[in-house]
Amino acid sequence: MKPFLDRSLMEEAARAVREAFPDVRPKLAVILGSGWTLPASGWQEKGSLPYRRIPGFGMPLVVGHPGLLKAYGTSSGDVLVFQGRRHWYEAADWNPIALPIHIARRLGCRAVLLTNAAGGIREDLISGQLMVVDDHINVLGLNPLVGNADWWSDPFFTDLTAVYDAELRSILHTVGVEQGFAPSSGVYAAVSGPSYETPAEVRALQRMGADAVGMSTVPEAILARAAGLKVAALALICNRAAGLGGQPLTHSDVLETSRQSADRVVHLLAAGIEKILGVL
Repeated sequence: MKPFLDRSLMEEAARAVREAFPDVRPKLAVILGSGWTLPASGWQEKGSLPYRRIPGFGMPLVVGHPGLLKAYGTSSGDVLVFQGRRHWYEAADWNPIALPIHIARRLGCRAVLLTNAAGGIREDLISGQLMVVDDHINVLGLNPLVGNADWWSDPFFTDLTAVYDAELRSILHTVGVEQGFAPSSGVYAAVSGPSYETPAEVRALQRMGADAVGMSTVPEAILARAAGLKVAALALICNRAAGLGGQPLTHSDVLETSRQSADRVVHLLAAGIEKILGVL
C-alpha cells in the first residue's frame, strides 16, 4: 500500500498538462467512468493528451476507460474531460487517482463532475437508470487524505457534511428531466474491488443506507472537497447488485448497458456540463 502522495510528481503532472493546453482556461473537470463518453456536437476540441504522457498517471487497465485527457471549449467556457479513471485496485496507489483532482485545481477549475457505472441496490434502481449522488458511504477501508492532509487540505480536518454540492445536484436533476431521464437521487457506496460484492455484503450495504454500489468516485470526491472544489456525481445503474438480479455480474454487461444508454447519457451530460459552467 502506498498511502502518501508524491508532491513533486503532482506538480510535474500539472505542469505537463498546462504546457500541452496553454490556451485552455477550464472552470470544470469531468472524470468519465466505465462506458461514459463525451463530447457533444458543437464543442471545440482544444487539446488531447494520452494519460501515458502525464507523469505518474499511467494508462487505465479496465476496458471502457480510454486513457485520454481532452480539453474542450463550449459556449459556456472550457472544460477538462478525463476519459477514463484509475482505480485503487489497479495498483494500491493514490497518486494516479489524485492526479486529475490536482491537475484540475492547478489549472483553475472550480468544480469536478464525477461519473461512474454502479450496481443498483434500491429496488427502483434498475439497469439504465441514472442516479444523482446525494451522499456516499466509504467502505474502502481507506481514505486518500491519510498522510497527505497537511499538504492537500485546508483546514486539516475536511468537512464532508455536504460533499455533493446542492446547486450542482439541482442542475443535474433539472437537465435530466429536460432530457427525459427523470434521474433518481441516492447514496453511493464505494468498495475497493476488483471483485464484485457478495449478496451478504450487498444486504449489509442496504442496511447501512446505500442505494447503489461501485468501486470509484468516493476517493476523488474526498480529495476534491479537501482541495476546495465543488463536487457533483452521476451514477449510471448498469445492473442489479449481487444477489438482487438473479444472475452473475460481469463487466461486459456493464459496458453493454453503457453502450445502450450512450446517446441519451451524452446529451444529458453535455447539457449539464454547460449549465454547470454557467454558474461557476
